[in-house]
Amino acid sequence: MSKILVIEDEAAIRRVLVKILSEESETYEVDEAEDGSQGLEMIKKTDYDLALCDIKMPKMDGVEVLQNAKKIRPEIPFIMISGHGDLDTAVNTMRLGAFDYISKPPDLNRLLTTVRNAHDKKELVTENKILKKKVSKGYEMIGQSKEIIGIKDMIDKVAPTDARVLITGSNGTGKELVAHWLHEKSDRSDGPFIEVNCAAIPSYLIESDLFGHVKGAFTSAVRDRAGKFEAANKGTIFLDEIGDMSLSAQAKVLRALQESKISRVGTDKDIKVDVRVIAATNKDLQREIADGKFREDLYHRLAVILINVPSLNDRREDIPLLIDHFASIIASEQGLVTKKFTKKALDLLKSYDWTGNIRELRNVVERLIILGSNEITEEDVNLFASK
Repeated sequence: MSKILVIEDEAAIRRVLVKILSEESETYEVDEAEDGSQGLEMIKKTDYDLALCDIKMPKMDGVEVLQNAKKIRPEIPFIMISGHGDLDTAVNTMRLGAFDYISKPPDLNRLLTTVRNAHDKKELVTENKILKKKVSKGYEMIGQSKEIIGIKDMIDKVAPTDARVLITGSNGTGKELVAHWLHEKSDRSDGPFIEVNCAAIPSYLIESDLFGHVKGAFTSAVRDRAGKFEAANKGTIFLDEIGDMSLSAQAKVLRALQESKISRVGTDKDIKVDVRVIAATNKDLQREIADGKFREDLYHRLAVILINVPSLNDRREDIPLLIDHFASIIASEQGLVTKKFTKKALDLLKSYDWTGNIRELRNVVERLIILGSNEITEEDVNLFASK
Protein backbone atom coordinates (compact mmCIF):
# COMPACT_ATOMS: atom_id res chain seq x y z
CA MET A 1 0.00 0.00 0.00
CA SER A 2 1.12 3.55 -0.78
CA LYS A 3 0.37 6.03 1.98
CA ILE A 4 -0.60 9.54 0.80
CA LEU A 5 -1.27 12.57 3.01
CA VAL A 6 -3.50 15.45 1.86
CA ILE A 7 -2.97 18.70 3.83
CA GLU A 8 -5.68 21.20 2.87
CA ASP A 9 -7.68 23.63 5.03
CA GLU A 10 -10.63 23.94 2.60
CA ALA A 11 -12.86 20.96 3.43
CA ALA A 12 -14.52 20.78 -0.02
CA ILE A 13 -11.20 20.64 -1.91
CA ARG A 14 -9.76 18.20 0.64
CA ARG A 15 -12.72 15.81 0.19
CA VAL A 16 -12.41 16.00 -3.61
CA LEU A 17 -8.68 15.21 -3.52
CA VAL A 18 -9.16 12.31 -1.12
CA LYS A 19 -12.01 10.89 -3.25
CA ILE A 20 -10.03 11.19 -6.52
CA LEU A 21 -6.94 9.51 -5.10
CA SER A 22 -8.86 6.75 -3.29
CA GLU A 23 -10.74 5.87 -6.47
CA GLU A 24 -7.62 6.06 -8.66
CA SER A 25 -5.96 3.02 -7.12
CA GLU A 26 -6.80 0.42 -4.50
CA THR A 27 -3.16 0.57 -3.43
CA TYR A 28 -3.51 4.22 -2.32
CA GLU A 29 -4.24 4.69 1.38
CA VAL A 30 -5.15 8.36 1.79
CA ASP A 31 -5.04 10.32 5.07
CA GLU A 32 -6.10 13.94 5.48
CA ALA A 33 -5.11 16.90 7.65
CA GLU A 34 -7.07 20.15 7.93
CA ASP A 35 -4.10 22.43 8.62
CA GLY A 36 -0.30 22.53 8.44
CA SER A 37 0.35 21.82 12.13
CA GLN A 38 -1.79 18.68 12.09
CA GLY A 39 -0.16 17.57 8.82
CA LEU A 40 3.35 17.98 10.23
CA GLU A 41 2.45 15.95 13.34
CA MET A 42 1.12 13.15 11.12
CA ILE A 43 4.33 13.20 9.05
CA LYS A 44 6.35 12.79 12.26
CA LYS A 45 4.38 9.66 13.18
CA THR A 46 3.87 8.01 9.77
CA ASP A 47 6.18 7.16 6.89
CA TYR A 48 4.20 8.61 3.96
CA ASP A 49 5.07 7.89 0.33
CA LEU A 50 3.67 11.23 -0.86
CA ALA A 51 2.20 14.47 0.51
CA LEU A 52 -0.11 16.98 -1.20
CA CYS A 53 0.02 20.29 0.65
CA ASP A 54 -1.86 23.57 0.25
CA ILE A 55 0.30 26.70 0.36
CA LYS A 56 -2.01 29.17 2.13
CA MET A 57 -3.32 27.75 5.41
CA PRO A 58 -3.92 29.01 8.96
CA LYS A 59 -1.55 28.18 11.88
CA MET A 60 1.24 26.99 9.57
CA ASP A 61 1.45 27.65 5.83
CA GLY A 62 2.56 25.12 3.24
CA VAL A 63 6.08 26.57 2.89
CA GLU A 64 6.72 26.03 6.62
CA VAL A 65 5.28 22.52 6.45
CA LEU A 66 7.57 21.69 3.51
CA GLN A 67 10.70 23.09 5.19
CA ASN A 68 10.03 21.30 8.50
CA ALA A 69 9.01 18.03 6.83
CA LYS A 70 12.22 17.97 4.76
CA LYS A 71 14.21 18.05 8.02
CA ILE A 72 12.26 15.08 9.43
CA ARG A 73 11.63 12.93 6.33
CA PRO A 74 13.56 14.38 3.37
CA GLU A 75 12.62 11.46 1.11
CA ILE A 76 8.85 12.29 1.01
CA PRO A 77 7.91 13.96 -2.32
CA PHE A 78 5.73 17.06 -1.80
CA ILE A 79 3.18 18.29 -4.35
CA MET A 80 2.15 21.84 -3.48
CA ILE A 81 -1.38 23.13 -4.13
CA SER A 82 -1.50 26.78 -5.16
CA GLY A 83 -4.26 29.34 -5.64
CA HIS A 84 -4.21 31.89 -8.46
CA GLY A 85 -2.13 34.39 -6.46
CA ASP A 86 0.34 31.79 -5.15
CA LEU A 87 2.17 30.98 -8.39
CA ASP A 88 5.45 32.70 -7.44
CA THR A 89 5.38 31.03 -4.04
CA ALA A 90 4.65 27.65 -5.69
CA VAL A 91 7.68 28.03 -7.96
CA ASN A 92 9.79 28.99 -4.94
CA THR A 93 8.74 25.79 -3.13
CA MET A 94 10.36 23.82 -5.98
CA ARG A 95 13.66 25.42 -5.01
CA LEU A 96 13.00 24.38 -1.42
CA GLY A 97 12.60 20.72 -2.42
CA ALA A 98 8.97 20.30 -3.53
CA PHE A 99 8.50 17.75 -6.32
CA ASP A 100 5.90 19.82 -8.25
CA TYR A 101 2.82 21.99 -7.80
CA ILE A 102 -0.77 21.98 -9.07
CA SER A 103 -3.21 24.89 -9.27
CA LYS A 104 -6.72 25.22 -7.82
CA PRO A 105 -9.16 23.99 -8.91
CA PRO A 106 -7.07 20.88 -9.64
CA ASP A 107 -7.10 19.51 -13.18
CA LEU A 108 -7.83 15.78 -12.89
CA ASN A 109 -5.32 14.57 -15.51
CA ARG A 110 -2.49 16.81 -14.29
CA LEU A 111 -3.19 15.83 -10.68
CA LEU A 112 -3.03 12.08 -11.35
CA THR A 113 -0.01 12.35 -13.65
CA THR A 114 1.89 14.39 -11.06
CA VAL A 115 0.96 11.95 -8.29
CA ARG A 116 2.12 8.96 -10.36
CA ASN A 117 5.43 10.66 -11.22
CA ALA A 118 6.07 11.63 -7.60
CA HIS A 119 5.20 8.12 -6.45
CA ASP A 120 7.59 6.62 -9.03
CA LYS A 121 10.35 8.94 -7.80
CA LYS A 122 9.83 7.82 -4.19
CA GLU A 123 10.04 4.17 -5.29
CA LEU A 124 13.28 4.88 -7.17
CA VAL A 125 14.78 6.59 -4.11
CA THR A 126 13.81 3.61 -1.94
CA GLU A 127 15.22 1.10 -4.46
CA ASN A 128 18.41 3.14 -4.68
CA LYS A 129 18.86 3.02 -0.89
CA ILE A 130 18.33 -0.76 -0.86
CA LEU A 131 20.80 -1.15 -3.72
CA LYS A 132 23.36 0.98 -1.89
CA LYS A 133 23.01 -1.22 1.18
CA LYS A 134 23.60 -4.29 -1.00
CA VAL A 135 26.62 -2.64 -2.59
CA SER A 136 27.97 -1.74 0.87
CA LYS A 137 27.58 -5.36 1.95
CA GLY A 138 29.48 -6.42 -1.16
CA TYR A 139 32.33 -4.17 -0.06
CA GLU A 140 32.68 -5.32 3.54
CA MET A 141 36.11 -4.86 5.08
CA ILE A 142 36.95 -8.18 6.73
CA GLY A 143 39.68 -8.50 9.33
CA GLN A 144 40.68 -7.95 12.94
CA SER A 145 44.43 -7.48 12.49
CA LYS A 146 45.94 -4.27 13.87
CA GLU A 147 46.65 -3.13 10.28
CA ILE A 148 42.99 -3.41 9.22
CA ILE A 149 41.70 -1.88 12.46
CA GLY A 150 44.09 1.04 11.83
CA ILE A 151 42.71 1.51 8.29
CA LYS A 152 39.10 1.37 9.55
CA ASP A 153 39.88 4.04 12.17
CA MET A 154 41.52 6.23 9.54
CA ILE A 155 38.51 5.86 7.20
CA ASP A 156 36.15 6.92 10.03
CA LYS A 157 38.23 10.07 10.61
CA VAL A 158 38.87 10.99 6.96
CA ALA A 159 35.58 10.03 5.24
CA PRO A 160 33.43 12.92 6.61
CA THR A 161 35.93 15.45 5.24
CA ASP A 162 36.63 16.40 1.62
CA ALA A 163 40.36 15.71 2.01
CA ARG A 164 41.96 14.00 -0.97
CA VAL A 165 43.27 10.50 -0.32
CA LEU A 166 46.04 8.50 -1.98
CA ILE A 167 45.74 4.74 -1.40
CA THR A 168 48.86 2.64 -1.94
CA GLY A 169 49.44 -1.11 -1.90
CA SER A 170 50.16 -4.13 -4.08
CA ASN A 171 47.71 -5.55 -6.61
CA GLY A 172 44.79 -7.40 -5.02
CA THR A 173 45.15 -5.94 -1.52
CA GLY A 174 41.79 -4.16 -1.50
CA LYS A 175 42.54 -0.54 -2.47
CA GLU A 176 39.19 -0.29 -4.28
CA LEU A 177 37.46 -1.47 -1.11
CA VAL A 178 39.02 1.37 0.90
CA ALA A 179 37.90 3.89 -1.76
CA HIS A 180 34.31 2.59 -1.63
CA TRP A 181 34.23 2.86 2.16
CA LEU A 182 35.60 6.42 2.07
CA HIS A 183 32.71 7.34 -0.23
CA GLU A 184 30.01 5.38 1.62
CA LYS A 185 30.91 6.98 4.97
CA SER A 186 31.15 10.50 3.54
CA ASP A 187 28.57 13.28 3.19
CA ARG A 188 28.75 12.58 -0.56
CA SER A 189 27.41 9.03 -0.23
CA ASP A 190 24.13 10.03 -1.93
CA GLY A 191 26.13 11.31 -4.90
CA PRO A 192 27.80 9.25 -7.63
CA PHE A 193 30.91 7.12 -7.15
CA ILE A 194 32.74 7.08 -10.48
CA GLU A 195 35.60 4.63 -10.87
CA VAL A 196 38.28 5.11 -13.53
CA ASN A 197 40.98 2.51 -14.17
CA CYS A 198 43.71 4.70 -15.60
CA ALA A 199 45.77 1.66 -16.65
CA ALA A 200 42.94 0.21 -18.75
CA ILE A 201 42.35 3.32 -20.89
CA PRO A 202 44.76 4.02 -23.79
CA SER A 203 46.83 7.18 -23.23
CA TYR A 204 45.28 8.87 -26.28
CA LEU A 205 41.76 8.39 -24.86
CA ILE A 206 42.34 9.12 -21.16
CA GLU A 207 41.78 12.90 -21.43
CA SER A 208 38.53 12.45 -23.37
CA ASP A 209 37.35 9.83 -20.88
CA LEU A 210 38.11 11.98 -17.83
CA PHE A 211 37.15 15.42 -19.11
CA GLY A 212 34.82 14.77 -22.06
CA HIS A 213 35.05 16.27 -25.54
CA VAL A 214 33.15 18.52 -27.92
CA LYS A 215 31.89 17.52 -31.34
CA GLY A 216 34.71 17.58 -33.88
CA ALA A 217 37.52 17.50 -31.28
CA PHE A 218 38.89 14.43 -33.09
CA THR A 219 37.79 12.11 -35.91
CA SER A 220 35.38 9.92 -33.92
CA ALA A 221 33.94 12.79 -31.83
CA VAL A 222 30.56 12.94 -33.58
CA ARG A 223 28.79 14.63 -30.64
CA ASP A 224 29.52 16.42 -27.37
CA ARG A 225 30.25 14.05 -24.51
CA ALA A 226 30.64 14.66 -20.79
CA GLY A 227 33.61 13.06 -19.05
CA LYS A 228 33.98 11.19 -15.77
CA PHE A 229 34.72 14.33 -13.76
CA GLU A 230 31.37 15.85 -14.79
CA ALA A 231 29.61 12.53 -14.08
CA ALA A 232 31.10 12.55 -10.57
CA ASN A 233 29.82 16.06 -9.75
CA LYS A 234 28.63 16.27 -6.11
CA GLY A 235 30.17 12.83 -5.55
CA THR A 236 33.51 11.03 -5.65
CA ILE A 237 35.85 10.09 -8.48
CA PHE A 238 38.23 7.18 -7.86
CA LEU A 239 41.32 7.29 -10.05
CA ASP A 240 42.67 3.75 -9.80
CA GLU A 241 46.22 3.04 -11.00
CA ILE A 242 46.91 6.78 -11.32
CA GLY A 243 50.63 5.99 -11.70
CA ASP A 244 49.85 4.87 -15.26
CA MET A 245 48.31 8.20 -16.30
CA SER A 246 50.01 10.23 -19.04
CA LEU A 247 51.76 13.49 -18.08
CA SER A 248 49.36 15.60 -20.17
CA ALA A 249 46.34 14.06 -18.40
CA GLN A 250 48.10 14.59 -15.06
CA ALA A 251 48.34 18.33 -15.85
CA LYS A 252 44.58 18.52 -16.42
CA VAL A 253 43.83 16.57 -13.24
CA LEU A 254 46.09 18.99 -11.34
CA ARG A 255 44.07 21.94 -12.66
CA ALA A 256 40.82 20.24 -11.68
CA LEU A 257 42.18 19.85 -8.13
CA GLN A 258 43.56 23.40 -7.92
CA GLU A 259 40.65 25.31 -9.44
CA SER A 260 37.71 22.85 -9.34
CA LYS A 261 37.42 23.45 -13.09
CA ILE A 262 37.83 21.22 -16.13
CA SER A 263 37.61 21.83 -19.87
CA ARG A 264 36.49 19.29 -22.44
CA VAL A 265 38.91 18.21 -25.18
CA GLY A 266 38.51 20.58 -28.15
CA THR A 267 37.42 23.68 -26.22
CA ASP A 268 38.80 26.19 -23.70
CA LYS A 269 35.40 26.68 -22.02
CA ASP A 270 35.62 26.03 -18.28
CA ILE A 271 33.16 23.78 -16.44
CA LYS A 272 32.91 23.99 -12.64
CA VAL A 273 32.99 20.63 -10.87
CA ASP A 274 32.44 19.74 -7.22
CA VAL A 275 34.23 16.41 -6.89
CA ARG A 276 36.18 14.60 -4.18
CA VAL A 277 39.20 12.84 -5.64
CA ILE A 278 40.50 9.54 -4.30
CA ALA A 279 43.45 7.96 -6.11
CA ALA A 280 45.21 4.61 -5.84
CA THR A 281 48.40 3.10 -7.17
CA ASN A 282 50.57 0.02 -6.83
CA LYS A 283 53.64 1.98 -7.96
CA ASP A 284 56.26 3.84 -5.93
CA LEU A 285 55.29 7.37 -6.98
CA GLN A 286 58.41 8.90 -5.43
CA ARG A 287 60.50 6.78 -7.82
CA GLU A 288 58.16 7.69 -10.70
CA ILE A 289 58.70 11.37 -9.85
CA ALA A 290 62.47 10.88 -9.86
CA ASP A 291 62.22 9.17 -13.27
CA GLY A 292 60.13 12.06 -14.66
CA LYS A 293 57.02 9.90 -15.13
CA PHE A 294 54.83 11.51 -12.49
CA ARG A 295 54.29 15.16 -11.56
CA GLU A 296 55.53 16.04 -8.08
CA ASP A 297 52.99 18.87 -7.72
CA LEU A 298 50.14 16.45 -8.51
CA TYR A 299 51.51 13.96 -5.98
CA HIS A 300 51.42 16.57 -3.22
CA ARG A 301 47.88 17.60 -4.22
CA LEU A 302 46.68 13.99 -4.05
CA ALA A 303 48.60 12.79 -1.00
CA VAL A 304 46.83 14.91 1.62
CA ILE A 305 45.96 11.65 3.37
CA LEU A 306 48.03 8.52 2.68
CA ILE A 307 46.54 5.08 3.33
CA ASN A 308 48.74 2.06 2.74
CA VAL A 309 46.85 -1.23 2.40
CA PRO A 310 48.99 -4.11 3.69
CA SER A 311 49.62 -7.28 1.70
CA LEU A 312 47.89 -10.47 2.83
CA ASN A 313 51.26 -11.86 3.95
CA ASP A 314 51.42 -8.98 6.48
CA ARG A 315 48.00 -9.80 7.99
CA ARG A 316 47.92 -13.61 8.03
CA GLU A 317 45.71 -13.68 11.16
CA ASP A 318 42.85 -12.36 8.97
CA ILE A 319 43.04 -15.30 6.54
CA PRO A 320 40.55 -17.59 8.42
CA LEU A 321 38.01 -14.72 8.61
CA LEU A 322 38.46 -13.98 4.91
CA ILE A 323 38.08 -17.67 4.01
CA ASP A 324 34.80 -17.92 5.98
CA HIS A 325 33.54 -14.75 4.31
CA PHE A 326 34.43 -15.90 0.78
CA ALA A 327 33.14 -19.43 1.38
CA SER A 328 29.72 -18.08 2.35
CA ILE A 329 29.53 -15.69 -0.64
CA ILE A 330 30.75 -18.28 -3.17
CA ALA A 331 28.40 -21.00 -1.90
CA SER A 332 25.48 -18.57 -2.27
CA GLU A 333 26.58 -17.51 -5.78
CA GLN A 334 27.09 -21.11 -6.95
CA GLY A 335 23.98 -22.51 -5.22
CA LEU A 336 26.09 -24.82 -3.06
CA VAL A 337 26.11 -25.67 0.64
CA THR A 338 28.57 -23.57 2.63
CA LYS A 339 31.60 -25.72 3.39
CA LYS A 340 33.75 -25.59 6.51
CA PHE A 341 37.55 -25.76 6.54
CA THR A 342 39.46 -27.99 8.99
CA LYS A 343 42.05 -26.36 11.25
CA LYS A 344 44.88 -28.08 9.36
CA ALA A 345 43.52 -26.79 6.04
CA LEU A 346 43.36 -23.25 7.45
CA ASP A 347 46.88 -23.49 8.91
CA LEU A 348 48.24 -24.68 5.56
CA LEU A 349 46.54 -21.82 3.72
CA LYS A 350 47.86 -19.35 6.32
CA SER A 351 51.40 -20.53 5.61
CA TYR A 352 51.24 -19.86 1.85
CA ASP A 353 52.99 -16.94 0.14
CA TRP A 354 50.04 -14.91 -1.15
CA THR A 355 51.68 -12.87 -3.91
CA GLY A 356 48.26 -12.19 -5.46
CA ASN A 357 46.86 -11.12 -2.08
CA ILE A 358 43.11 -11.19 -1.35
CA ARG A 359 42.18 -11.62 -5.01
CA GLU A 360 44.28 -14.79 -5.19
CA LEU A 361 42.85 -16.08 -1.89
CA ARG A 362 39.29 -15.68 -3.18
CA ASN A 363 40.10 -17.65 -6.33
CA VAL A 364 41.64 -20.44 -4.26
CA VAL A 365 38.61 -20.59 -1.92
CA GLU A 366 36.26 -20.76 -4.92
CA ARG A 367 38.29 -23.64 -6.39
CA LEU A 368 38.19 -25.53 -3.08
CA ILE A 369 34.43 -24.96 -2.59
CA ILE A 370 33.71 -26.38 -6.06
CA LEU A 371 36.24 -29.24 -6.14
CA GLY A 372 36.83 -30.08 -2.48
CA SER A 373 35.15 -32.48 -0.03
CA ASN A 374 32.08 -31.65 2.06
CA GLU A 375 34.57 -30.38 4.63
CA ILE A 376 37.71 -28.86 3.14
CA THR A 377 40.73 -30.78 4.43
CA GLU A 378 44.49 -30.41 4.26
CA GLU A 379 44.44 -33.04 1.49
CA ASP A 380 42.00 -30.91 -0.56
CA VAL A 381 44.31 -27.92 -0.19
CA ASN A 382 47.30 -29.96 -1.36
CA LEU A 383 45.30 -31.33 -4.30
CA PHE A 384 43.61 -28.19 -5.57
CA ALA A 385 45.46 -25.24 -4.07
CA SER A 386 49.08 -26.25 -3.71
CA LYS A 387 51.66 -23.50 -4.08
